[in-house]
Amino acid sequence: MELTGIHHLTAVSARIRENHLFYTRTLGMRLVKRSVNQDDVSAYHLFYADAVGSPGSDLTFFDWPVQPERRGTRSIIRTCLRVNGAEALEWWAARLREAGVTVGSVVERDGRLTLDLEDPEGQRLSLIDDGGEGESHPWDRSTVPAAYQIRGLGPIILSVPNLAPTDGVLQRALNMRPVRQYAHPDNAAHTVHVYEMGAGGAHAELHVAVQPDLPVARQGAGAVHHVAFRIPDADYDAWAARLNELGIANSGEVDRFWFHSLYFREPNGILFEIATDGPGFAVDEDAATLGEKVVLPPFLEPRRASIVANLKPID
Repeated sequence: MELTGIHHLTAVSARIRENHLFYTRTLGMRLVKRSVNQDDVSAYHLFYADAVGSPGSDLTFFDWPVQPERRGTRSIIRTCLRVNGAEALEWWAARLREAGVTVGSVVERDGRLTLDLEDPEGQRLSLIDDGGEGESHPWDRSTVPAAYQIRGLGPIILSVPNLAPTDGVLQRALNMRPVRQYAHPDNAAHTVHVYEMGAGGAHAELHVAVQPDLPVARQGAGAVHHVAFRIPDADYDAWAARLNELGIANSGEVDRFWFHSLYFREPNGILFEIATDGPGFAVDEDAATLGEKVVLPPFLEPRRASIVANLKPID
């Protein structure tokens, strides 16, 4: 029983209209689900992805009016997004500079060409060359040419002060494999440990930076809320049982309607989710019009009028 890769990553925005403009227009991603946080219906939950909302392509945001994050350890510190080829990265570097985005230069890191950037709220992102691995689902209405579009999520980078407790959960509970190490680009004294899931590849890696000298992060705008790992639908009950058998405190089975989830915190306090691939975002919308209207899971539909009335326009 294995995780097959990254399912989605959820972050926090205090300026959701600006967030929507950046991810759909500047980055050219498709808004595939316009919904609300199911545990806090005052907040949007926006899902940006590829053309069809493939599992593993979702970068999602909660709309919370909070102060900016305080960066530090015990947190997710960078989200990688996959593109295909050096030419694509150079195209992105020019595009982002022209748009006034905080962006670095194309460098090689951990054996892959990488371009670091930040969104308008300081969300730390990297575009990486995935060598064209796996499937691609370009969106024909994107502001970005198909050859250069973001293909999905790449490695997710965590920071912890102490590797051993997190390593124990990654290997023994989640069956991840340690495969290599590299020096953190901001401080060569900090080692980044790479763990692999399933068949491996850029879409199926978790990178853990050991940074004992950093303060503990405080979550806020520009921070990451949690990372979710993919599983086949048929394995869901077995994963729920596994967490319980190992004595890992968890949410129990949670039906998010578009997928089923299990939540728990690893020992350094970072929130993990295990999520099924299905049923997917087209279960309640036409695939051609994903994300164009507010969609609620069935249990929230009776409250639609009051929920939608409290949401601010983002288009």
